[in-house]
Amino acid sequence: MKTVVWLASYPKSGNTWFRAFLANFLEQPERPININHLDPGSLASARGPLDHLLGYDSSTLTLEESDRMRRESYLHLAREGHRGPRFVKVHDAFTEVDGGPLFPPECTLAAIYIVRHPYDVSVSYANHSGRDELDGVVSGMCEPKFSMCKRKDRYNEQLRQVMLSWSGHVESWLAARSLMRVHLVRFEDMKSDPRRTFGDAIRFLELPNDEARIDRAIEFSSFDVLKRQEETEGFREKLHANRSFFRRGNSGEGRTALSDAQRALLATEHGAVMKRLGYST
Repeated sequence: MKTVVWLASYPKSGNTWFRAFLANFLEQPERPININHLDPGSLASARGPLDHLLGYDSSTLTLEESDRMRRESYLHLAREGHRGPRFVKVHDAFTEVDGGPLFPPECTLAAIYIVRHPYDVSVSYANHSGRDELDGVVSGMCEPKFSMCKRKDRYNEQLRQVMLSWSGHVESWLAARSLMRVHLVRFEDMKSDPRRTFGDAIRFLELPNDEARIDRAIEFSSFDVLKRQEETEGFREKLHANRSFFRRGNSGEGRTALSDAQRALLATEHGAVMKRLGYST
């Protein structure tokens, strides 16, 4: 049964913002939903649900075995007979494991893929990880085999996520259009024209095309609202080393925050995909 909607993105590209909008759209609350209660977007790489399904500690598995078990867990998720779409947050690239794609098309209703200019991603990602040194973040975005949570010498609450390079990540999800319905959303368009951008996503997901409802969800998930909630109540998805999860939410910061060499490296490695997405180098 096709019930899963993947909310996919490279980290720090606007996934949480989109999830906040979707939660407010679906629930239609009288006031903004608390950011610590965002139902849309259970995390695809969370270890806990897999451990519960397996009945044992998944840290005993090899990285390849855990990938295979993840795929099986998503198929199981779809077989549960959940009414309506089930939204799942993803930071992995769209990759293959033994038996087929990590995110099986046979259980997939659709995917929303969110992108952001890689210059801005690098600055925001460095802040998110608590690192002032941008060189390491930029080089990781250019690493074709980059992965998160891959170390076996310490316990991670998340399973290994194969990211590929930034452009490899983008291309993997756009190529998935041959297997499933994928809708592309740009962070910059969420900022500059939220009604059209969020509205297009709602119509793609075949949810009620109610402009007043869309406008209210946009208002309730604005950056100012999300940042104010984090300041007053905290945000459980913020890393301990991170100063704040919702920092500035700007576009174009990378053009001044990055060095000439850092911008040149990102442009050299990702220029073709940036051009494809309408991003200037």
